[in-house]
Amino acid sequence: MEDFRPLLPIAREAVAIAHRIVCSRATFSVTAKGERDMVTDVDFAVEDAVREFLARETPQTGILGEEQGRTGTDESRDSALWWALDPVDGTANFARGIPLCAVSLGLVSGRRSVLAAIDLPFLDVTYSAVEGHGAYAGDVRLHGSRVRDLAGAMISIGDFAVGEGAREKNRVRLALLDRLGARAQRIRMIGSAAIDLAWVAEGKLDATIILANLPWDTMAGVLLVREAGGAVLDRDGTDHTADSSATIAVGPGLAEDIMACVRASLGA
Repeated sequence: MEDFRPLLPIAREAVAIAHRIVCSRATFSVTAKGERDMVTDVDFAVEDAVREFLARETPQTGILGEEQGRTGTDESRDSALWWALDPVDGTANFARGIPLCAVSLGLVSGRRSVLAAIDLPFLDVTYSAVEGHGAYAGDVRLHGSRVRDLAGAMISIGDFAVGEGAREKNRVRLALLDRLGARAQRIRMIGSAAIDLAWVAEGKLDATIILANLPWDTMAGVLLVREAGGAVLDRDGTDHTADSSATIAVGPGLAEDIMACVRASLGA
């Protein structure tokens, strides 16, 4: 297994650059981006700055960013290394002054995550992980949930779908909410996939079910969960990759019950 630890200081500095930009903007503009979606000038400023830094520090590594797409290495090659960047994950929260947003940066080898850095600018915590070397919040090693009973579980759900096909996609989400709501201790919708995944890694959440997979949202957090002892699965129960259609992160004690709820909801 290749050791990616030498790249971790670069990833940490990249999200620190983003942190400073996010926290320095007292005012910002908000622009519509698709149906019921938005982007701010802070998203663009962060992505520009992080791209410039990464291009200088890792010139042979491609970048896939939410706002500017793909540059550099062809990420479809199994051996390709590429960064997956969400400059502000949880833009809707950020635009409303809700402090639940994150800068998410993952390094991907082919289709699997190998390094992660996630910064929560307004909660003053940075998460990081390297494949095979654990996950951390600052300098504290993370261990995921040991909950084994849905009745004791706090579970987050990803945002509802918008745009084409949203009605059918949300039928599944509503069925899932009905099943989980009848059995779980609490259900939450946080509005940031990066935070959902980081908090599963940290044990604040026992599972998160995101019935979508945008690599800039998920690839960093996926590694955090795995390195903290959890599993991240696709909707069919196979291991999550950059090509998965869903991102279901869970501690080992709940995996069977969570996946049973997902399968039942998909067939409802």
